[in-house]
Amino acid sequence: MAKRAWHLLSPLDARCMPDVVITQGNPIQQAIDEALDHIALQPLIEGRRVAVKPNDTWASKDDTTGITQPDTLQAVLRAIKRHGPRELIVTGGAGAAETDEVFRIGGLMDVVRDEGAEFVDHNREPFASVALTYRPGAEVEGPQTSVMVHRRILDYETLIAVNQLKLHETATVTLALKNIAMSFPAADYYGHPRSTQKHKNHFFEDMHSFIAAMAKRFPIDLAITVGHPAMIATGPLGGHAVETGIVIASTDALAADVVGARLLGFKPQAVRHLWEAARLGIGESDTDQMRFPALSLSEAIGRFTEAVYGHRMDFEHA
Repeated sequence: MAKRAWHLLSPLDARCMPDVVITQGNPIQQAIDEALDHIALQPLIEGRRVAVKPNDTWASKDDTTGITQPDTLQAVLRAIKRHGPRELIVTGGAGAAETDEVFRIGGLMDVVRDEGAEFVDHNREPFASVALTYRPGAEVEGPQTSVMVHRRILDYETLIAVNQLKLHETATVTLALKNIAMSFPAADYYGHPRSTQKHKNHFFEDMHSFIAAMAKRFPIDLAITVGHPAMIATGPLGGHAVETGIVIASTDALAADVVGARLLGFKPQAVRHLWEAARLGIGESDTDQMRFPALSLSEAIGRFTEAVYGHRMDFEHA
């Protein structure tokens, strides 16, 4: 099968009004399965090289609340396997620790092994440089004009981002776009606990523009965001972790992120990387132009706020 033409594909090519599936369940596997029943997985997965990127920022034996939970990853991998991928890869790149150590501490490596997937630490060599575009027709506008990534990333044919529903102290929220954008740059090249040499980068000078540009260059085929647990107050680490059982799934990653941000209380213009991603044509940012085949957005907000704040709110219609 030919390599994926990353820079040519967009979720908007497939549909003009995307479905955003919101479910809630306990155990979380139930909510994930229910959400994915609404997604046409077969064309995304059958016979393809599928890469699953969980949230793997950092974990300790005392705190794994900031990363994807093992039962979440297991449910996603099992759903994928039912549709016959040619290869199934769990791809990780921790920014604040060693990737394999985070996977081991968090119980994710056991899941990778048990489900027969391949593990790729994309912080390690070999690397390749790819160009980034920040505005239509502009090749040099933005904080980082190119980025070094693991070569295997360029061969992924389907990219599935599995994300925690969390606040972030600088990116506002950390959902699918943030999960991919700030993990794909090769930490062994730019600087990492293992690395003795750091190469200059400008990721953090304008993180929001960088996230949007990375989302344009590396489009996400399926976003699965879970509040198992969700993190409020601050993030991506050290916030207040609350179990909500909420799952958000969509083949339009921007739409999924907009909905996740809305549960946390933000509209797209309050999260600049979502606003910039919409300007780049990456996906849909208007919730009135989305379909909700499971829970409505208003109902999801009510259930989420009841779980995290103790009382039900409906600020979607305030």
